[in-house]
Amino acid sequence: MPQVRAERFIRLDPETAFALSQTTGAFRLKWDPFISAQAFLDGATAAGKGVRTRTVSRMGLKMVSEYVSYMPPRNVGMTMVSGPWFFETFGGGWRFTPDNGGTRAVWKYTFSCRPALLKPVAERIGSWVLGREIERRIEAFARACEDPALVAELRSQGESVPGT
Repeated sequence: MPQVRAERFIRLDPETAFALSQTTGAFRLKWDPFISAQAFLDGATAAGKGVRTRTVSRMGLKMVSEYVSYMPPRNVGMTMVSGPWFFETFGGGWRFTPDNGGTRAVWKYTFSCRPALLKPVAERIGSWVLGREIERRIEAFARACEDPALVAELRSQGESVPGT
């Protein structure tokens, strides 16, 4: 299965970087250029293993994902429950490690495409498209981590972030 990945050095502690990466709803719209809507499903009010989310991209693509791992502040993994017809499988994950007074953030997508006849070409195209998209998204995430007002707003919203 193809995999695309992007990483950045973030000048925040892993706890804060992790918390910002896992924002949803209106707060997520402040930094993530890919989505137009995102929300928890099934009455969930916070992320956690087994929690499902619905995401709508700015291009109108919809995906329901489920957290398959949730280990603050180190890593998180999600897998597609339902989504665009051309994805046979799709998963994404973040990893955060302390690095030189900040955090090394790595974001990965792993996917496979369908139908089988088009899979080789679709996966090459998908690697290119998703590679560009994940770079745009992690760059936006890194900029958000450098925005003192956004970080202060995040810290004012929850107890799981240092400094709140």
